[in-house]
Amino acid sequence: MPHMTDDEFAPLFLEMGLGVDLVGEDMTKAACRAAREAIGRTSLPGITRLLPDGDRQHMQVRVTVAVPRPQEVDRAAVAAEFPYGQVQVTATPGGMRAPNGTDYGPGQDHLIIAVAVVAVGAPPENA
Repeated sequence: MPHMTDDEFAPLFLEMGLGVDLVGEDMTKAACRAAREAIGRTSLPGITRLLPDGDRQHMQVRVTVAVPRPQEVDRAAVAAEFPYGQVQVTATPGGMRAPNGTDYGPGQDHLIIAVAVVAVGAPPENA
């Protein structure tokens, strides 16, 4: 089943998360942590009634992560945080880069904060 277009996608559920990489300025690590936090306390037991054949692999998952350097996010690694569904990851400029209080040197003396929004939907009935 192909991914839905933006016009077809109507989320049933939204969750937000925040992730931090304290040392190393790793955009992917912070993004994965934000995605994991967004889904960490979530359960959608009834969603199977909305999916073809009750199969969670048909669930549509849209993940948007905001980090200071979005081009450095490994989108496949972020998608791998999700156990089910057809996952699309978009990285966008945002989040925060701030001094981490150490003097470890360039590339390690700032922390990275990522924010994520996870939207979950079901495929259209005619799909």
